[in-house]
Amino acid sequence: MPLPPTHVIFDLDGTLVDTEPLYTLAAERIVARFGKVFDFGIKRQIMGGGPLAGARFVVEHLGLPLTPEQYLAEREVILGEACKTARAMPGAIRLIDALHARGIPLAIGTSSERELCLLKLAAQPFGGRFHTIVCSDDPGVASAKPAPDIFLAAARGLGAAPEGCLVFEDTPKGVAAARAAGMEVIAVIDATMGGEDFTGALRVVSSLEQISLADLEL
Repeated sequence: MPLPPTHVIFDLDGTLVDTEPLYTLAAERIVARFGKVFDFGIKRQIMGGGPLAGARFVVEHLGLPLTPEQYLAEREVILGEACKTARAMPGAIRLIDALHARGIPLAIGTSSERELCLLKLAAQPFGGRFHTIVCSDDPGVASAKPAPDIFLAAARGLGAAPEGCLVFEDTPKGVAAARAAGMEVIAVIDATMGGEDFTGALRVVSSLEQISLADLEL
């Protein structure tokens, strides 16, 4: 670390909570009704970005007879049930508890909509640990990742300088957003994302289990 962080901001989906498979299954269910296939080639184009932009890409790429808004509404119904039982990612509970015990203020900066975000967090033991939560549909967020808006709003909510914030992210768009916000970022990547470009990340790990407070100089 260039400097020990004063505040830590977490992405949510795929970083703290294992919801990425749920998003894939929801998309597969929707597009299958029209004889289409949602594959990883499509998913990699939309991971980490805003919901509406992702829905627009899926609808246009597959030629679905839906508007992006209709696609999202249908997906939200499916995810609303599935996310209630989403599991924490390996190492997430331990790391958040350790940071909280050390008195490090924590935030979430997510591309998820607020309603779904709160559903996901309600199922987690660390759901109440965050000083501020910023979602892609919040009024103060003009642009989703890879724009820096979400992370800059999270820093404001924490009362923190961007350069004092450390971000944990799992997608190239998220890493780019954190760097654009002037923050250091650790990429926590799934094996399927091993070939993606995480340029700018301070460190790339495969699990939060690999992170200790000593690594962060805390």
